[in-house]
Amino acid sequence: MQERVWRPDWPCHPLGILRQHRHGAADPTFRIDPDGTVWRGIRTPHGPVTLRVIADAARGEVVASAWGPGSEWVLESLPALLGAEDDWSQFEPRLPLLAEIRRRHPHARQSRSGLVMEALVPAIIEQKVTGKEAFAGFRALVHRFGERAPGPGAERKLWLQPTPERLRAIASWEWLRMHIDPARSRAVVSVARVAESLERTVTVSHDEADRRLRSVPGVGVWTSAEVRQRAHGDPDAVSFGDYHVAKDVGWALTGSEFDDARLEEFLEPWRPHRGRVVALVGIAGLARPRHGPRMAPRTHLPAG
Repeated sequence: MQERVWRPDWPCHPLGILRQHRHGAADPTFRIDPDGTVWRGIRTPHGPVTLRVIADAARGEVVASAWGPGSEWVLESLPALLGAEDDWSQFEPRLPLLAEIRRRHPHARQSRSGLVMEALVPAIIEQKVTGKEAFAGFRALVHRFGERAPGPGAERKLWLQPTPERLRAIASWEWLRMHIDPARSRAVVSVARVAESLERTVTVSHDEADRRLRSVPGVGVWTSAEVRQRAHGDPDAVSFGDYHVAKDVGWALTGSEFDDARLEEFLEPWRPHRGRVVALVGIAGLARPRHGPRMAPRTHLPAG
């Protein structure tokens, strides 16, 4: 085990920030203890790792412990993972409601994991399906083709996502058994083939990262934004094409639902911090009333 005690310069709540990397309540790579301790199974550039993070509120410290070959890398990356690189100083709320939300949540931070494939694979699986279907598919993928996290992670039934090599070797019928259709499985295989190149996008500008991500077949505007929010810490990334985002932001800030075109126009004055507007609406729990028809899970795929 390696350990790091880090003292942030703001009241840091690790669980609230790390939840940005959780894909459903039963995400096998993410565990939460009753006392708020977070456990994550992470595949770093230096190998797998089990990460345990807990806040010592009395001391104003965060205590992180790590097991596995990637321990040194993940502990060095801890501040960025918990939002230390997220700078809100240039953000102008412009609207009284946004200013009030920011006042009530002055320590909200955006995480930056620096791990592209970790964010990209579940984002692809979440394309154009219900959350229930997406999270089930991701769990099945991790359980069938991932591996147990090292050290105490195994005892806690903590898993690691599959390697790019494993993803490339999954047969077409195996994807269908996991309720992941050919369009999404082809996209996962495509990104797995260029995984090393995509991981390097964390070293370039956000615009260039967006261009490189979207150059891969099956990765569009929505998927790129989902990845840049988590892996790159891009404050301008907006998930255009989401089933709820445009409608919820429009309803919360103007009283009328937006489509994507209207949302893009509305958010333009906040560039390059457009994603912060969406984040504040989400933090405040503002969402339009769900009275309309809901997206239904598909039933034509074979049972796993």
